[in-house]
Amino acid sequence: MQGLVFDGKTVSYQTDIAAPKAAKGEAVIRPTRMGVCSTDIELCKGYMDYTGVLGHEFVGIVESVGDKKDQKWVGKRVVGSINCVCGKCDMCKAGLKEHCRDRTVLGILNRDGCFADKFCLPVINLFEVPDNVDDDHAVFTEPLAAAYQILRQLTIEGRPFITVLGDGRLGLLCAQVLSGLNATVRCIGKHSEKLALCEKWGVKHRLLDEVGLRQDQDIVVDCTGSKRGLEVAMGMVRPRGTIVMKTTVSVQGDREPIDLSPLVINEINLIGSRCGPFGEALEALSSEKVDVLSLISRRMKLSDGEAAIAAAKTGAIKVLLEP
Repeated sequence: MQGLVFDGKTVSYQTDIAAPKAAKGEAVIRPTRMGVCSTDIELCKGYMDYTGVLGHEFVGIVESVGDKKDQKWVGKRVVGSINCVCGKCDMCKAGLKEHCRDRTVLGILNRDGCFADKFCLPVINLFEVPDNVDDDHAVFTEPLAAAYQILRQLTIEGRPFITVLGDGRLGLLCAQVLSGLNATVRCIGKHSEKLALCEKWGVKHRLLDEVGLRQDQDIVVDCTGSKRGLEVAMGMVRPRGTIVMKTTVSVQGDREPIDLSPLVINEINLIGSRCGPFGEALEALSSEKVDVLSLISRRMKLSDGEAAIAAAKTGAIKVLLEP
């Protein structure tokens, strides 16, 4: 079986990976489309100390299941939430399954990912894809769900000023989702060609170099995945405003720590935001509320996976993989 594997130092395309077998409660899935994410890039830098098959964004076909009672899933086209949980710990019992004490995470934590011919997920994680949502759209379900998670975490009052920092794949998805609120939304980034997509969606946009740090934004959503992004966010948000961090920031080996004093001095709310509601994301794709096709920069084969990771590192908005 072919797959894209990270061994802790390098990414390699391999053809001798053992095929997975569905354990009780799980399904074997054959991916038809996969998406390269910024998290995949961070993993290759040492984030989470992960080793194994990469990948967590996918749409695919269920090929087999471990329980006869789940046979109805065989042959269905699905996407799947990436957190695989125990259902027994205090977090699970409190309804916070995404924070399960014993969770594994597809292609991120103690579970091989989807960049392979086949992989496994629990059946309870699966969502059937509507017939009117093709694979190119469905593969965006996971990152789009992450964008919708922001709406679950914020209370929108009045008509707030919201800035989305970052013009990458997640930033552009968040800008579209937030533009549906009763708010003034803008997207700030460093790449004019990426920001130009905002014109299609009627979203205000500016280059970072053209924007002053005036501490006048009610909400700043940081999608940069960089230390500098959080620093800029603290300079943009008003006192007692809110910063939503949508991407992880690794400062391993960085000798210059982040100065977090503005959070205290200006009494800023800092909210971490991760995975989100797959059902809402699928509904948005089905009803064409969000444009995802414009984000596709390159299509590559899984056998070109090493080059795909490199392409995602060098500015492509979204790189899709096919078997």
